[in-house]
Amino acid sequence: MKTAILGGGLTGLTLARLMHEKGQEVIVLEAEAEYGGLCRSITNQGFTFDKGGSHIIFSRDAEVLSFMRRMIAGNEQVNNRNTRIFYKQQFVKYPFENGLSDLPPDDRFFCIHEFIRTLIAVEKGEISPPSNFRQWIYYTFGKGIAECYMVPYNEKIWKYPTDQMSMHWVDGRIPRPPMEDIIKSAIGIPTEGYTHQSVFSYPVDGGIEALVRAIADPVEPFIRTGFRVTSLAKSEKEWQISNGSEIIRADRCICTMPVQHLLPCLSGVPETVKEAINALKYNSLVCVNIGIKGSLPPVSWLYVPDPALGRTNRISFPSGYSRHVAPDGCNAILAEITHQPGDEVSRMSDEDLIGEVTDMLGKMQILKTDQILYSSVERQPFAYVVYDLDYQKNIALVRKYFTSISLPLVGRFAQFEYLNMDGCIRSAMDFMSTNRS
Repeated sequence: MKTAILGGGLTGLTLARLMHEKGQEVIVLEAEAEYGGLCRSITNQGFTFDKGGSHIIFSRDAEVLSFMRRMIAGNEQVNNRNTRIFYKQQFVKYPFENGLSDLPPDDRFFCIHEFIRTLIAVEKGEISPPSNFRQWIYYTFGKGIAECYMVPYNEKIWKYPTDQMSMHWVDGRIPRPPMEDIIKSAIGIPTEGYTHQSVFSYPVDGGIEALVRAIADPVEPFIRTGFRVTSLAKSEKEWQISNGSEIIRADRCICTMPVQHLLPCLSGVPETVKEAINALKYNSLVCVNIGIKGSLPPVSWLYVPDPALGRTNRISFPSGYSRHVAPDGCNAILAEITHQPGDEVSRMSDEDLIGEVTDMLGKMQILKTDQILYSSVERQPFAYVVYDLDYQKNIALVRKYFTSISLPLVGRFAQFEYLNMDGCIRSAMDFMSTNRS
């Protein structure tokens, strides 16, 4: 059986490798000139940056973590996480609820008082269960943590009102803090949150692309780059996949590319399904890369909730992930700006984006402009899935249709789930375990 995989990102390449290891015939069709999707990297003037935002290797999933670390064996640097939130000109420990002692006294009192007050009200049944993401934030953390950090940061990254977002996805991704941790945090006793991230790995050489290159290595002869699918049709015996000038035939077809790109390749899709796909919300991403001469704060990455500092929601310092990301005596900064497709950010020039980020970094006293040796901008049209209130209804309709035509959707923008790298690999593994033919 020959399987065609549409999309050569992390999910598609992992699927191809796993199938190849089982002795199955596979071909990967990737529209771009290079495979890797959001896990590509660039190296220029001695600086290496990830093109799809800063990536690190960690996971609660022991099998997936072992797989990723095996892929970069001999090219791995292991790091302890030191993550901060830039709040009122201070570096506050991350997660915010574990850094309350870093806050100004009035804010610290506001956060702990409202957390305890809300906790008591919830236990007494005085607060109705939440029905959207914003209500969930207030219900879980109280008004103080919600208004000081959680709501402004989440509205900055999602570029979507939190009261118009579903709350179904937060379970397991945003843990509820124990009361004892909140109290310890407020009085200065160290506590740790998100412990599954406390130690992470990163390739010494090649950026995160080194991971996908290693995964793809045994299947590189079966990867077709520059093959942009324009039509997809199924007969009784086979799938026919065309780029407008060539037809690839396969017994089975799996989609790992964005479902929005898949839709125009198909004929006969019901209007209700088209409407559901077009209603799915997502963010695009701009990455501003800056290489500097000199030192940086000993921080892994930094969250920036304050809208007054500009559009950047997260700043990463990849030269702390790998000793080879920057030349000797230099360091690397990667600023991430999420935005809605077609909005003002998408129309900004690279020069203006770099200017906004360097101005922000100056205000934060992270760098001076005379330190800058290199700058560039990378843009990703698909970056984050946004869970609006209609998401579950729409995605159920989409998945039901593609199941009915035997066209599996696997991975972040095919399944249309907010999957990290480990989640993408897990989706490929799960597909293999449930489809053994």
